[in-house]
Amino acid sequence: MFAFATALLAALPLAFGSSGPAPVGIDEKAPVISRDDIVIHAPLDRVWRIQTDVEGWPAWQPGVSSSVKRTPGPLRPGSSWVWSTEGLEDITSTVEQVRPKRRIVWGGPAQGITAVHVWTFTPVKGGVHVRTEESWSGAPVDADTAYLQKALDASLDAWLHHLKQRAEQRHPKSPCGERA
Repeated sequence: MFAFATALLAALPLAFGSSGPAPVGIDEKAPVISRDDIVIHAPLDRVWRIQTDVEGWPAWQPGVSSSVKRTPGPLRPGSSWVWSTEGLEDITSTVEQVRPKRRIVWGGPAQGITAVHVWTFTPVKGGVHVRTEESWSGAPVDADTAYLQKALDASLDAWLHHLKQRAEQRHPKSPCGERA
């Protein structure tokens, strides 16, 4: 059951809002909110590239079996991709806001849950402080808030640690053979 909730979480990096100058944020009134952060000892360019290369996720994110961009070029408001994780297939996520190498918010509802997922990247001495926060609301969340809170907390922690591991590799390679 935890694997399903983790998969559901991985399928829900979602957001809603404008692409204007005001930051898009999580739903502070949602019954499930998780925040986590990590310092990654790697250049900001590398961390950003790995996280926003959605087609490369299957190479470093266990459970993500496929991810295909629908919109060419760098991620920007309106960019979307279709991906599969942990048995959930054909998930469509859409970028709502991007501040290159600083912040990205993406979204799209799944399985009756509305989520908002925000990533923030801040340069620090020796690396990058990566912060992620996500909110979930909807009938499935109301039905089992405690369980889904634990699942969301665990999933964000795992995602950050996998990102850290990938970015801190001495010579990480992208799926197409380029150095990351």
